[in-house]
Amino acid sequence: MGDPISPAPAVVSDGDQYTFANVDRLLELERLRCIQAIFDPASRRLLDACGVAPGARCLEIGAGAGSIALWLAERAGNQGEVIAVDLDAAFLRPLLANASGVRIVEGEARAVLAPSRFDLVHVRYVLVHNADWEALLDATVASLKPGAALVIEEPDFTVAKAAFGRDAGAFDRVNAAIRTMFREAAKDPALGVRLPAALEQRGLRVERAENAAPLCRGGEPVAAMMAMSTRQLRDKYLATGVVRDDDLDGYLRFAADPASWGVYYATVSVLARKRALQ
Repeated sequence: MGDPISPAPAVVSDGDQYTFANVDRLLELERLRCIQAIFDPASRRLLDACGVAPGARCLEIGAGAGSIALWLAERAGNQGEVIAVDLDAAFLRPLLANASGVRIVEGEARAVLAPSRFDLVHVRYVLVHNADWEALLDATVASLKPGAALVIEEPDFTVAKAAFGRDAGAFDRVNAAIRTMFREAAKDPALGVRLPAALEQRGLRVERAENAAPLCRGGEPVAAMMAMSTRQLRDKYLATGVVRDDDLDGYLRFAADPASWGVYYATVSVLARKRALQ
């Protein structure tokens, strides 16, 4: 089932500290499952377009709670292999521990990014948490076999804005704090829109590039998920100096109010393919 892999320790530099490190674990699992419920259908559609063949060797970077890795394993079949890598694999094990053809690796993605190893790699909401995202992208591209596909989905927080709501001002101030938090950590809050050009610069052929920035009513799934993020990252938002406690309370009211409307962020999704050898 492929080459042996020794899990790397889950150690990152201060500049690459995962945004959701050291948060409430039960709420984090709920947040990850909410992300899966919202975004898995679009992710599966792009992955289906890649043509996941039986016997494929696949990699899921930042596998979260494991739903996409399990879906890939069902398509790769018993002759395939899916590696699900995450800095914290605890949320993966309940779903994937007994899944056929799935290998869980706890640690950094670089532990498994051997050259020309994979037929398909999927990355969702990972690069944005890395200050040195270009080096991680370089290693990911190098890990693709000739002709292999890469699906990357990353956010653009710069499009977030209130459209209507009693707490619209608080909503916009918290969005400013989110952007500041990323920038102060040397991370790019608009990383998503840079993906197509970044992949082309690395010699890949971009087959699809999509940008989804839904306008959501308070209480809808995206609003509820971002409210969870705000509860988890409250102290980090406050540390920017851009917001106060009452702003964060206002954001949570906005996200719960069915009379409010806002854009919480955009997701840029790119399907690109490594050129086949001539």
